[in-house]
Amino acid sequence: MTDDAVIKAAKCGEPDAWRELYRAHAGRLVTWLQTRPTGDTAASPEDVASEAWYVAATKVSQFEGTAADFGGWLFGIARRISANSRRTSQRRNTLPVETDELHEVVPDHGPEVEGQDWLRSMLASLPPRERAAVGLVDGMGMDLSTAADVLGVSAVSVRVARHRGLRKLAGRTPARSVDASPRG
Repeated sequence: MTDDAVIKAAKCGEPDAWRELYRAHAGRLVTWLQTRPTGDTAASPEDVASEAWYVAATKVSQFEGTAADFGGWLFGIARRISANSRRTSQRRNTLPVETDELHEVVPDHGPEVEGQDWLRSMLASLPPRERAAVGLVDGMGMDLSTAADVLGVSAVSVRVARHRGLRKLAGRTPARSVDASPRG
């Protein structure tokens, strides 16, 4: 696979290319990280996203693909950082002191989800693998292949987990239609 123009420019350090990548993925990344349990109250989703962007910027020379593929690669980096943060927090087993409210820096592309507590509770009731598959494919609009890259599993595993999760949600949600057809 060859790099597209945006990725080539990002590898050369072009600010406009990085702005384009950031606009395309930053909001979705933070929204997705807000749904993942971190176990560490000191590591906010914005902190994890920031670290993921830093790692992406330092390792972009190793990435090959298009601007669309970059999203899956970035989400995979964030997933690993989040998992490391969770393991570190579990080892430390400490609780930080309260901090002042952080200002919103990343535009939130999920305001339509705000106030829909039923959606969050329904997703929270799913096992982690199914919740992740449904969240990435149906919530973030990723195809099965990209979601598989993010989760570090096969596309078949994502498809099966998504199907199981949607089937469970359909059984718990009488007034809503749930589409279990594969994407991608």
